[in-house]
Amino acid sequence: MKSIITSLLFLFSLSLFAQKTCDYSVNVTDSIGTYKATKEYMISEKNFAGNSSYIFYSLALTDGLPTLNVQLIQKSKEFIKANCFDKNSKLFLQLNNGKIITLLHIDQENCGTMLRDDKGFDNRIISGQFMFMKDSFAELKSSPVSMMRIKYLTDTEDYVLKKEFKSELNDEIYQPETYFMNTIRCIE
Repeated sequence: MKSIITSLLFLFSLSLFAQKTCDYSVNVTDSIGTYKATKEYMISEKNFAGNSSYIFYSLALTDGLPTLNVQLIQKSKEFIKANCFDKNSKLFLQLNNGKIITLLHIDQENCGTMLRDDKGFDNRIISGQFMFMKDSFAELKSSPVSMMRIKYLTDTEDYVLKKEFKSELNDEIYQPETYFMNTIRCIE
């Protein structure tokens, strides 16, 4: 009887510490090559005085090249300033261990798209792809990220990443500090 209980406890503890499965939005292999991307994950959410902004990450692997896809969505009834990505744009991640990881934007200019919804809000959507520098995966897998800085064409913005937050948009709980620790293995 003791061995059965011990075996059950062992199997239960294994399931508790097992890694989460990778959740892909795209996973394609064809004659052109391979592409897989994780589902988008909210990293930052700001809602204040009728203005909202959201930042989403997804990791992608295109024929062996890992990238970070970043999507910024701004919503307001007032004027929304355009921030553009260009070949000199960068994304900096400050880790809790004090190290800074730099990601370089691909050589493609993008100032986003402006859409007006049926409630009179202007929505600006900008997307960018950032390439990882060599040997940055090990650092990202071992330490949480405390801060993110995005260098646009004409501006720089800083974002403090929370350990955990509940989104007002969809009532889901997100843990942006440990996003890379939990997800980067999906594109290795």
